[in-house]
Amino acid sequence: MKFSELLPIGTVVLLKNAEKKLMIFGVGQTNETEHVDYDYIGVMYPEGNMGEGTQFLFNHSDIDQIFYRGYEDEEREEFINRIQKMYDEHEKN
Repeated sequence: MKFSELLPIGTVVLLKNAEKKLMIFGVGQTNETEHVDYDYIGVMYPEGNMGEGTQFLFNHSDIDQIFYRGYEDEEREEFINRIQKMYDEHEKN
């Protein structure tokens, strides 16, 4: 996985075959029940988090359209570099 290609949190997207936009609020997520990794977790836009069952895991390939790209700065770049390094080291082992 190339974390540098991930969209920043705050990005608003529409998934393929979806009618409702989602806002990304996390990257590099794991479904602990199924032990499956996903690129993103999002909530409905503009409603936001409305409790259990309103958070959606999805991958970059599921995105049909990007409406707004979230905030990026040096801190995010450092974060992406750190998680990429951790992921690469985990893959070696």
